[in-house]
Amino acid sequence: MSYKKLGVIGGMGPAATAYFFELLIKLADASVDQEHLETYIISRPSIPDRTAFITGMSGESPVPPIIEAGRALVSLGADFIAIPCVTAHFFFDELAAGIGAPVIDMVGETAARLKDMGIKRAGLMAADGTISGGIFNKELESRGIGAVIPSARMQARVMDLIYSDVKANKPPDFGAFMSVADELAANGAEAVVLACTELSLVKRDHILPGMFVDALELLALRSLERCGVGSRWSGRSAL
Repeated sequence: MSYKKLGVIGGMGPAATAYFFELLIKLADASVDQEHLETYIISRPSIPDRTAFITGMSGESPVPPIIEAGRALVSLGADFIAIPCVTAHFFFDELAAGIGAPVIDMVGETAARLKDMGIKRAGLMAADGTISGGIFNKELESRGIGAVIPSARMQARVMDLIYSDVKANKPPDFGAFMSVADELAANGAEAVVLACTELSLVKRDHILPGMFVDALELLALRSLERCGVGSRWSGRSAL
C-alpha cells in the first residue's frame, strides 16, 4: 500500500519531538516495517522561543525558521506537515501559507475531540504563550466549550514543569502537575488538556486519570489518518 509522507518540524522541544515519533509508531496499525508511516523529521531546537516572542519578552520571531524547515520537508517529499509544539500554532495561518503543504492543526483537532466527547468546560495546562495568545480559547469557544485557566500561582507551576523540568532534561514534578489539574477540576473543568507537548511526557511516564486529553497524541493520530495509515487508538489513550 502506498501512503502519504509526513514531515515533522521538531525541536520545540526535542524530547516532545522524540515522543511524537514514538507515538506514530505505537499508534500505527502495523505488523511489519513496511506498514509504518514514512516520516521526515527536522529537529531544529535553535528556533526562537515561541512564548518569549508572543509575550513580548523577545523580538526574535520563530516564524521564518519554522517556515524554512517546513519547506525543506516539502522538498524531501512530505505531503503533510506536523508541528509538535502547541505554542507554534499561534502562527498557524502564517505557517500554513508559507510552508506550501497542508499543516495538521493540532489545536483545532483537539478542540474537535473535546466537542465529540461532549465536554462543556475544558481546563488548559499550557505555556504562557498559549494562554496569553488565546490559541486554544478561540477554538474551544467556537465549539461552545468554555476554557478554564490555572490561577497565577498554578500557572507558574506549569511553566516550571515545562521549562525547569522537561526542557531542562529533568523528571517532571508529578505532585505539582496533579495540583494544577486538581485546581482546574475544582473550578469546573470536565477534562484537562495537555496543551503543551512537554506535558505529554508526564502522561507517557505516569498513569493519569481519564479526564486528561493529550494534544500530542491526537496530533499523532490525525497524522496517521491524513497519510492513510490505520491506527490502534482505543479512543482515550495510545498506550
